Order: sequence, then structure tokens, then C-alpha cells
Amino acid sequence: MYKVIFLIGPPGSGKGTQAELLAKELGFYHFEISKVIEKNFKEADSSDKEISHQKEHWIAGELIHPELVSSWFIEEVELLKDKVSGFVFSGSGRNLKEIEEELGYLEKIYGQENIAAVEIKLSEEESVKRNSHRRICSKNRHPIPNFPEYADIKVCPEDGSEIITRPLDKPEIIKERYKVYLQETQPVIEYFRQNGYKVMEVNGEQPIEKVFQDIKLSL
Repeated sequence: MYKVIFLIGPPGSGKGTQAELLAKELGFYHFEISKVIEKNFKEADSSDKEISHQKEHWIAGELIHPELVSSWFIEEVELLKDKVSGFVFSGSGRNLKEIEEELGYLEKIYGQENIAAVEIKLSEEESVKRNSHRRICSKNRHPIPNFPEYADIKVCPEDGSEIITRPLDKPEIIKERYKVYLQETQPVIEYFRQNGYKVMEVNGEQPIEKVFQDIKLSL
């Protein structure tokens, strides 16, 4: 079994939800890069002009400097690697520069044969539809699925915190994020293949459980 699994897909493809399920199943740590970025921006010195500039890009749905993201990624993994049995990454490797740095670091720890990627396919129309209704919990960012049985809940079933909607999930920002995904992130999939890593594809336009079963069967 792989020790490092990257879940890659456009906004709304269910990376976070599937990573949570897969991490629980395997006993791995779900590493969500957007959570790390959000935390670091929140804790950053407001007088740091470069960080403030990068935060503006992030709020607009654009990618921030890959060097900055990679450094935050490596710092966080370094803190966790001796405490966990493996990682499921959601949202990491968002462009070629980032994935080169991240894989170079991870290979030294786990070896190439223990690293794999799963691409979750999703159309732009479905991405906008899902994200426009996306909710997360305020404490730990647990994703709340956009399904009828979750429509009326007010608190997170995982930790009891308030359920919120993110500013990043406005339709116009989602369309920009999907465009950025096609331009910047999709080439990462080909990078995995060209460099000898195992890559699997699953259809993200299915019920959560079916996507999860397809991911497990592919690994």
C-alpha cells in the first residue's frame, strides 16, 4: 500500500471529503494545503507587504507563489511525518513548480514507489454548482456534503462547530479557480505519469460513496 496519496481535482470535485474518508480508512493523516495556507495568512505579520500581496491573490481565487506554498508544505510535513503512518494530500501539488519541490522532498522520506496520485474528474458546470452551495465547519473545516440529508443541519456532525460558507465559494471566483486549475494544476497529472508515479482516474460526478469505492479499488 502507498504511504503518500495525492487527490487532485478541480474545485468541488470532493477532494476534501474523499481525503477525509480515505485517511480514516487507512489510518493516515489528511493534509489539506488550503487549511495550512489559511492558517499561515491569518498568523502572518500584517506589515509584511509581500505576504499581504499574496493574500490578495489567494482571496481572488488565484494561485499564490509556489515557492511560498512549497515551503509551508514542507514545514508542515516535517512537523508531522514522525507522528503519522502516511499522508492523504488534498489540494497539494497545484502547479508544476510546487509538485517538483514537494515530490523531491517526499521521495527522500518514502521512496517513489510509495507515492501515488488520484485524479478526480469534474466538469466546470458541476464545479460551479457544487461550490456555490458548499459549506464547511468553522472549527476544523470539515466539508458538509451538498446532499438533501445535510440540507438542514446547523452544526458539524464531526465536531459540533458552526457551519459556514467560505467567501472563496462565490460563482465568479469558482469559475476563475476552475480556469486556473485547467491551466496550472492539470499538467501536474502528466508530470506524475512522465516521472513514473502511479496515477489513477475516477469519475467525480457520482455519489460520494461510489467515488470513494472507485478510489479504493484503484489503489
